[in-house]
Amino acid sequence: MGEAFVFDVVRTPRGLGKSQGALYTVRPVELLATVLRALPARNALDSALIEDVIIGCVTQTEEQGACIARWGVLEAGFDPRVPGVTVHRYCASGLQAVNQAAALVASGYAELVVAGGVESMSRVRMGADGGAQYDPALQWAVGSVPQGIAADLLATLRGIGRHDVDAFALRSQQRAAAARDAGHFARSLIPVCDVNGLPLLERDEHPRPETTLERLAQLKPAFATLGRQGALDALTRRAYPQLEAIEHVHTAGNASGIVDGAAAVLIGSRARGEALGLRPRARIVSAVSVGDDPVLMLWGPVPATRLALERARLTLDEIDLFEVNEAFAAVPLAYAQEFGLELDRINVDGGSIALGHPLGATGAMLLGTLLEALERRGLQRGLVTLCIGGGMGTATIIERV
Repeated sequence: MGEAFVFDVVRTPRGLGKSQGALYTVRPVELLATVLRALPARNALDSALIEDVIIGCVTQTEEQGACIARWGVLEAGFDPRVPGVTVHRYCASGLQAVNQAAALVASGYAELVVAGGVESMSRVRMGADGGAQYDPALQWAVGSVPQGIAADLLATLRGIGRHDVDAFALRSQQRAAAARDAGHFARSLIPVCDVNGLPLLERDEHPRPETTLERLAQLKPAFATLGRQGALDALTRRAYPQLEAIEHVHTAGNASGIVDGAAAVLIGSRARGEALGLRPRARIVSAVSVGDDPVLMLWGPVPATRLALERARLTLDEIDLFEVNEAFAAVPLAYAQEFGLELDRINVDGGSIALGHPLGATGAMLLGTLLEALERRGLQRGLVTLCIGGGMGTATIIERV
């Protein structure tokens, strides 16, 4: 097997995923085209040399249907001989795209690939694609519950209380605001402009630096009624009978934000990079996905991390920084608890609670955030991981070159 290198990462700012958000007027395909155009422009690269474009997108319907990767390629003005494919692994779709691109390059089947993701949550409602996950018969047969219920289940099982998740949410807001103000995201951030070239959004719109613990404590649990009246709590207790009740601790303030955004990563072989004058920033060391309990669902990052470390022949102590997607605050808290990690090594520039979670793009965005943090701090290795609907986990280890 050969090696796969990351040459560049770009992303849009995250816009509020609602009609008053700054990116609401931007078509999803144009969001994607924005980051696709940026990679060749920044790297003096002929788009015809790109052998494939792999794009993660979760809600693949309406404006995000019909293989948005291919239409993004054309909208971006790439050479029409460049193909595109859209992948869907729920919240890890963007990282899955990166991992598939890395596999193509490492195997020798391709030498230069663009990977990334896109999601316009203001224009294409989450869940609009329907599917088996909403089939009550299937839910009861396999024991699957909505992610919010699973997040509260995870918190209950791990003894994570309301104060814990609120305190973590506050930390996410504080870190994201500090990172944004210090320009930590500047290298990868590409403004989204209108048809006249005027910027619609130049920095992340979702963070709320004015957040306080007191305000967070006033928010009502988001999934208590659904769990108790919809009999979903009873469904979780069928799988975990040791629990007398589910403690509903997650709110709109300590869960990931609904936003719009896109990201793209340029991945290639060392030889192709040298031929084109591209300087590698990192090497993909390990890339894995695993299945896990569909009821607990959000525990997937733990077995994914263990497998990624095993494949890379590394230990936790050899990983300098971690990006654990903040789908819900209990996820990174349980992760840190399980591995005995200090929170100072996890999500050092904030996470999806503060910045938002554009489903199909987040994984690629987190990889870029991790790489920039490693570069800024002069560190070597990082691991990015996301929990996934249906009970899965994806993890990727990178090493600075």
